[in-house]
Amino acid sequence: MRCYTINFKRLTFSAVVLLSNCGHVQQVSDFSYKNLYQKQSQSKAGAVATAHPLATQAGVEMLEAGGNAVDAAVSAAFTLAVVEPSMSGIGGRTQILISSSSGEVFGIDGTTQAPLHYDYENAPKKRYGYPSIGVPGVVRGLTKALNEHGSLPLRKVMKPAISLAENGHALISGEALRQASVNKELNEFEGSRRYFLNEDGSAKKAGDWVVQTDLARVLNAIAEDGPDVFYEGWIAERIIEDNQANGGVLTRKALKDYRAENSYIVHGSYRGFDLVALYLPAFGAITIEVLHIMEALGKDMTDERIWGEALHNAIEAAYLDRKEQHSLEDAERLTSKAWARERADEISNGSLSPRSGGEPLPEAWSAPMGHTTHLTVVDRDGMVVALTQTLGTTLGSKVATPGLGFAYAQTLGGYLGEVRAGERASSHISPLLVSNNGSPFLALGAAGGSRIPSSIVAVISRIIDQGHDLASALRLPRVYPTEEGIDLEFTGGLGWSLADSLHFVELGYGVSVQRGIGRFGRIHAVMNDTVTGEWIGGADPDWEGSSAAPAQKR
Repeated sequence: MRCYTINFKRLTFSAVVLLSNCGHVQQVSDFSYKNLYQKQSQSKAGAVATAHPLATQAGVEMLEAGGNAVDAAVSAAFTLAVVEPSMSGIGGRTQILISSSSGEVFGIDGTTQAPLHYDYENAPKKRYGYPSIGVPGVVRGLTKALNEHGSLPLRKVMKPAISLAENGHALISGEALRQASVNKELNEFEGSRRYFLNEDGSAKKAGDWVVQTDLARVLNAIAEDGPDVFYEGWIAERIIEDNQANGGVLTRKALKDYRAENSYIVHGSYRGFDLVALYLPAFGAITIEVLHIMEALGKDMTDERIWGEALHNAIEAAYLDRKEQHSLEDAERLTSKAWARERADEISNGSLSPRSGGEPLPEAWSAPMGHTTHLTVVDRDGMVVALTQTLGTTLGSKVATPGLGFAYAQTLGGYLGEVRAGERASSHISPLLVSNNGSPFLALGAAGGSRIPSSIVAVISRIIDQGHDLASALRLPRVYPTEEGIDLEFTGGLGWSLADSLHFVELGYGVSVQRGIGRFGRIHAVMNDTVTGEWIGGADPDWEGSSAAPAQKR
């Protein structure tokens, strides 16, 4: 093979169809990046939609290798940990919803957790840094999904992520901007300076070639030895040594005892379509409640202004119940049509009660800009996976252990509210499956903090109530309730007009029009074309993600 010398520094991302591999330049696959930048794909062979083209490619490669949707989703998730480290990683948390080809539904909770000995009352209340780090859950969560529902070996599934960490990739522009936004905080920690900054402490630029040798070594160890090396082996030793030396609360026992759990599945329906989501620590019950309230309001959802107000009111009402989630009985009550009817009646007669006690909300519940990443995959047999993973805010705790190469999520310290000893951090994460006559019709989830449920509901309603296709439903503007009134998303010519704003002002709302990209959640979804039987993959136009389909076998 002929060898080439290429200067990869500042290489434009569109040119990265080549990877440096032992001095050789090889094309990654038969995919072109032009195809990987596509926001929509359509095929009977399945579809992958993720927040980064390289993760999309990894998922498609697994499907083309004969793997199923879980193989593809896990491969894409590990790849995101390499190429989109500001949003998620192996030091974070994950929630996974799986619908098998036979229609069985499973949920996996890989959420970060407080150690059993954690003293919430006396622990430092740090928004980031070592005291904010809980027990990571992603590695146990992803490997549990693969072991129980996948078909390919872990080494095969992790190969794309390991290759990208070893050989490098060009930093995508959005990732560069996010890392630059927390440059000051990253400079506070030795490992973070080493892995996410230039030698002089400055932020990396879009197109910079990023090689992650230490992370590659960690991923290789997990691929060879399984998750135990992360929770009990040499990786665990490094985690604990660094954490305890810098004011953290992790212990060897806390890591060793961590398990990814089976999630409790919650159910609902909307206009005759069945809904399936995950209960705590995910907010699937709240998302279903919003849809039930929308239905109970009995409004004409084809009228844009009526739709906007109804969505605003339904979210506002359901969000009053976020702190009412404790038991399985609460899950059943909050997802019941009777409870939705009560909430809808309160909206209609103007008696919707404010939050009890007026106690302050956790910062994560009111932050104007949310984070996180989501991916959705379907294979040719109809197995569907909706997977959301996160570090919290940009780069989470902002801490990376020297020698390991990954950042930890922020879990403790109050950003997510009270997370006491042994508890897992609840969040708005809400992967969701919509079925029609017993068959998967739409699977989706979102990034975006507290705006995750509202963005999911908006897309579902656009499709079911208004008859839009997936691409249009992702592109059309959304709304969100604020303390002052209503946020309207500006999306260019398709956005809310000045007349719409004045309409809501006349109704008594304080109106703000938001032009920031990605402020109203970022959805990655798959949908079944009930006429052709093809699967449509869709990536949110407000992000740099993509959707692609595997090559169809002849």
